[in-house]
Amino acid sequence: MAGDYALEELLIATVADLLEGCGHIAVGVSSPIPGSAALLRRHRDRQAGKRTRVSIIGTTLPEYRTDGGVDLFDSAGQGRVDAFFLSGGQIDGSANINLVGVGDGYPQQTVRWSGSFGSAYLYFTVPKVILFRLEHSRRTMVEAVDFISAPGTSPPGVHRPGGPYALVTDLCLFRFDRARARFRLSSVHPGRTVGDVRDNTGFDFDIPENVPETAPPDAETLAVLRGTVAPDIANPYPNFARRVWDVPAAA
Repeated sequence: MAGDYALEELLIATVADLLEGCGHIAVGVSSPIPGSAALLRRHRDRQAGKRTRVSIIGTTLPEYRTDGGVDLFDSAGQGRVDAFFLSGGQIDGSANINLVGVGDGYPQQTVRWSGSFGSAYLYFTVPKVILFRLEHSRRTMVEAVDFISAPGTSPPGVHRPGGPYALVTDLCLFRFDRARARFRLSSVHPGRTVGDVRDNTGFDFDIPENVPETAPPDAETLAVLRGTVAPDIANPYPNFARRVWDVPAAA
């Protein structure tokens, strides 16, 4: 707990700000913080008279339910998903992500992960892909990934409406410049410094002259998270809701 809010609440509020202007936000099966951010964004938009759809794979709540990966891929291919979230065991400075494993001997790598699934497809089709990784270290933020599950950029002439927009970690927020194929440090979280980010990042990135502190969630945001978002996100993320907000699992 930092001040009167948890780190998770800071990250949720930060991601929700990045989702401004998105009409349809889709969230995967293992993304409680992005999922909470999507619901916070939806609440804010409803208060402003805007209609925002949130699809969460794995929930049984009719309001957020989707028919799984097939429905998501179909919607993304038709340009009907505005934002999605990806992560990786490794992420490099060109926004390439690795979901396969570590080591040079593919497919017999020294460490194997779950696999790429549809990450490359969604990276190419969803306009605003936000990368999210809670562990910000030189083990995860590397100079070059060992295996490219999904490329951050494409050669000229490749049709690609989608791609990386930002990277949110437990230390900071990066924005991604697609034209330059580089990350730019946008803010550091309270209690962290530019030096912390530099020391724990294996890739090079741009640093503006003045790097602001990530804005903490205000009292209104915390009230919405704890009173409105928490009960909904307990389905399908009961452990997260219980750990962060002490909310019992949804019936």
